Amino acid sequence: MNVYDFDNTIYKGESAIDFFLYYMKRDPKLLLYVPKVIVALMKYKARKITIDEALNEYGTLVENYCRSVDSLEGDIKKFWDKNIDKIKPFYADIRKEDDVILSAGFDIVLEEMGRRLGIKNIVSTETDRKNFAIKSFCFRENKVKMFKKYYPDAEIENFYTDSLNDQPIIDLAQNAYLVKGSKITKIK
Repeated sequence: MNVYDFDNTIYKGESAIDFFLYYMKRDPKLLLYVPKVIVALMKYKARKITIDEALNEYGTLVENYCRSVDSLEGDIKKFWDKNIDKIKPFYADIRKEDDVILSAGFDIVLEEMGRRLGIKNIVSTETDRKNFAIKSFCFRENKVKMFKKYYPDAEIENFYTDSLNDQPIIDLAQNAYLVKGSKITKIK
Protein backbone atom coordinates (compact mmCIF):
# COMPACT_ATOMS: atom_id res chain seq x y z
CA MET A 1 0.00 0.00 0.00
CA ASN A 2 1.23 3.50 -0.86
CA VAL A 3 0.37 6.34 1.52
CA TYR A 4 0.67 10.02 0.62
CA ASP A 5 0.61 13.17 2.62
CA PHE A 6 -1.46 15.63 0.57
CA ASP A 7 -0.44 19.29 0.91
CA ASN A 8 2.90 20.10 -0.73
CA THR A 9 3.30 16.41 -1.51
CA ILE A 10 0.84 15.56 -4.26
CA TYR A 11 -0.92 18.94 -4.12
CA LYS A 12 1.10 21.98 -5.15
CA GLY A 13 0.65 24.20 -2.09
CA GLU A 14 -1.53 24.15 1.01
CA SER A 15 -5.12 23.32 0.11
CA ALA A 16 -6.52 24.85 3.33
CA ILE A 17 -4.82 28.18 2.58
CA ASP A 18 -6.00 28.02 -1.04
CA PHE A 19 -9.53 27.31 0.18
CA PHE A 20 -9.35 30.23 2.63
CA LEU A 21 -8.12 32.53 -0.18
CA TYR A 22 -10.90 31.25 -2.44
CA TYR A 23 -13.44 32.32 0.18
CA MET A 24 -11.67 35.57 1.00
CA LYS A 25 -12.14 36.71 -2.61
CA ARG A 26 -15.86 36.10 -2.21
CA ASP A 27 -16.12 37.38 1.36
CA PRO A 28 -13.58 40.07 2.31
CA LYS A 29 -14.77 40.09 5.94
CA LEU A 30 -12.60 36.98 6.36
CA LEU A 31 -9.66 39.38 6.61
CA LEU A 32 -10.82 39.94 10.17
CA TYR A 33 -9.85 36.33 10.99
CA VAL A 34 -6.28 36.62 9.66
CA PRO A 35 -4.70 38.15 12.81
CA LYS A 36 -6.24 35.45 15.03
CA VAL A 37 -5.03 32.70 12.71
CA ILE A 38 -1.52 34.16 12.64
CA VAL A 39 -1.43 34.40 16.45
CA ALA A 40 -2.57 30.78 16.74
CA LEU A 41 0.07 29.61 14.26
CA MET A 42 2.81 31.57 16.01
CA LYS A 43 1.83 30.16 19.42
CA TYR A 44 1.75 26.66 17.98
CA LYS A 45 5.09 27.00 16.15
CA ALA A 46 6.66 28.39 19.35
CA ARG A 47 5.24 25.35 21.17
CA LYS A 48 3.32 27.61 23.58
CA ILE A 49 0.10 25.75 22.82
CA THR A 50 -0.67 22.25 21.61
CA ILE A 51 -2.71 21.60 18.51
CA ASP A 52 -5.64 20.57 20.75
CA GLU A 53 -5.41 23.86 22.66
CA ALA A 54 -5.31 25.77 19.37
CA LEU A 55 -8.38 23.92 18.15
CA ASN A 56 -10.23 24.58 21.40
CA GLU A 57 -9.31 28.25 21.34
CA TYR A 58 -9.75 28.96 17.62
CA GLY A 59 -11.77 26.07 16.18
CA THR A 60 -15.07 27.81 16.85
CA LEU A 61 -14.06 30.54 14.39
CA VAL A 62 -13.98 27.95 11.60
CA GLU A 63 -17.14 26.23 12.81
CA ASN A 64 -19.12 29.48 13.02
CA TYR A 65 -18.00 30.63 9.62
CA CYS A 66 -18.80 27.31 7.93
CA ARG A 67 -22.27 27.31 9.48
CA SER A 68 -22.88 30.77 7.97
CA VAL A 69 -22.14 29.58 4.41
CA ASP A 70 -25.24 28.66 2.43
CA SER A 71 -23.59 26.64 -0.32
CA LEU A 72 -20.53 24.97 1.18
CA GLU A 73 -20.80 21.78 -0.92
CA GLY A 74 -21.24 23.76 -4.11
CA ASP A 75 -18.35 26.03 -3.18
CA ILE A 76 -16.12 23.01 -2.55
CA LYS A 77 -16.93 21.74 -6.06
CA LYS A 78 -16.15 25.15 -7.54
CA PHE A 79 -12.90 25.27 -5.56
CA TRP A 80 -11.80 21.94 -7.06
CA ASP A 81 -12.92 23.05 -10.54
CA LYS A 82 -10.29 25.74 -10.16
CA ASN A 83 -7.61 23.85 -8.22
CA ILE A 84 -7.65 20.19 -9.32
CA ASP A 85 -4.83 21.00 -11.75
CA LYS A 86 -2.58 21.61 -8.71
CA ILE A 87 -2.24 17.85 -8.28
CA LYS A 88 1.39 17.18 -9.19
CA PRO A 89 1.96 15.18 -12.40
CA PHE A 90 4.17 12.56 -10.73
CA TYR A 91 1.16 11.27 -8.80
CA ALA A 92 -0.69 10.20 -11.96
CA ASP A 93 2.40 8.22 -13.00
CA ILE A 94 2.66 6.16 -9.79
CA ARG A 95 -0.94 6.10 -8.59
CA LYS A 96 -2.43 2.75 -7.49
CA GLU A 97 -5.99 1.69 -6.76
CA ASP A 98 -5.37 1.14 -3.04
CA ASP A 99 -3.52 4.43 -2.37
CA VAL A 100 -4.29 6.21 0.89
CA ILE A 101 -4.19 9.98 1.27
CA LEU A 102 -3.28 10.85 4.86
CA SER A 103 -3.79 14.55 5.48
CA ALA A 104 -4.47 17.25 8.04
CA GLY A 105 -6.88 18.71 5.46
CA PHE A 106 -10.60 18.67 6.14
CA ASP A 107 -12.56 15.63 5.03
CA ILE A 108 -15.36 17.71 3.51
CA VAL A 109 -12.87 19.39 1.17
CA LEU A 110 -10.68 16.39 0.33
CA GLU A 111 -13.53 13.99 -0.42
CA GLU A 112 -14.49 15.96 -3.53
CA MET A 113 -10.89 15.80 -4.76
CA GLY A 114 -10.94 12.05 -4.13
CA ARG A 115 -14.14 11.62 -6.16
CA ARG A 116 -12.60 13.48 -9.07
CA LEU A 117 -9.36 11.49 -9.05
CA GLY A 118 -10.88 8.14 -8.12
CA ILE A 119 -9.11 8.00 -4.75
CA LYS A 120 -11.25 5.94 -2.41
CA ASN A 121 -9.05 5.94 0.68
CA ILE A 122 -8.72 9.29 2.40
CA VAL A 123 -7.86 9.67 6.08
CA SER A 124 -8.08 13.31 7.08
CA THR A 125 -9.31 15.72 9.71
CA GLU A 126 -12.84 14.63 10.48
CA THR A 127 -15.63 17.15 10.87
CA ASP A 128 -19.17 16.86 12.13
CA ARG A 129 -21.24 17.64 9.04
CA LYS A 130 -24.05 19.27 11.04
CA ASN A 131 -22.11 21.83 13.06
CA PHE A 132 -18.65 21.65 11.39
CA ALA A 133 -16.94 20.88 14.69
CA ILE A 134 -13.61 19.11 14.32
CA LYS A 135 -13.96 15.57 15.67
CA SER A 136 -10.43 14.28 15.00
CA PHE A 137 -7.45 16.32 13.82
CA CYS A 138 -5.19 14.29 11.54
CA PHE A 139 -1.84 15.92 12.24
CA ARG A 140 1.61 14.78 13.38
CA GLU A 141 1.26 11.92 15.90
CA ASN A 142 -2.50 11.77 15.35
CA LYS A 143 -1.84 10.65 11.78
CA VAL A 144 -0.64 7.29 13.08
CA LYS A 145 -3.68 6.88 15.35
CA MET A 146 -6.10 7.72 12.57
CA PHE A 147 -4.33 5.58 9.99
CA LYS A 148 -4.38 2.58 12.35
CA LYS A 149 -8.04 3.23 13.16
CA TYR A 150 -8.99 2.68 9.51
CA TYR A 151 -6.21 0.30 8.44
CA PRO A 152 -5.21 -1.60 11.59
CA ASP A 153 -3.35 -4.40 9.82
CA ALA A 154 -2.07 -2.53 6.78
CA GLU A 155 1.58 -2.33 5.92
CA ILE A 156 2.81 0.84 4.29
CA GLU A 157 5.10 -0.09 1.44
CA ASN A 158 5.83 3.51 0.36
CA PHE A 159 5.12 6.79 2.12
CA TYR A 160 5.47 10.17 0.40
CA THR A 161 5.63 13.43 2.35
CA ASP A 162 6.98 16.96 2.14
CA SER A 163 7.90 17.17 5.82
CA LEU A 164 9.86 15.33 8.48
CA ASN A 165 6.99 16.26 10.82
CA ASP A 166 5.54 13.02 9.47
CA GLN A 167 8.30 11.00 11.15
CA PRO A 168 5.81 8.75 13.00
CA ILE A 169 4.41 7.58 9.64
CA ILE A 170 7.89 7.43 8.10
CA ASP A 171 8.80 5.04 10.92
CA LEU A 172 5.90 2.75 9.97
CA ALA A 173 6.73 2.65 6.27
CA GLN A 174 9.05 0.20 4.56
CA ASN A 175 10.20 3.02 2.22
CA ALA A 176 9.78 6.77 2.60
CA TYR A 177 10.21 9.60 0.13
CA LEU A 178 10.60 13.33 0.66
CA VAL A 179 8.85 15.42 -1.99
CA LYS A 180 10.07 18.96 -2.65
CA GLY A 181 8.35 20.47 -5.66
CA SER A 182 8.76 17.83 -8.35
CA LYS A 183 11.88 16.31 -6.81
CA ILE A 184 11.40 13.02 -4.97
CA THR A 185 14.19 11.76 -2.70
CA LYS A 186 14.22 8.41 -0.95
CA ILE A 187 14.89 8.99 2.76
CA LYS A 188 14.25 5.48 4.06
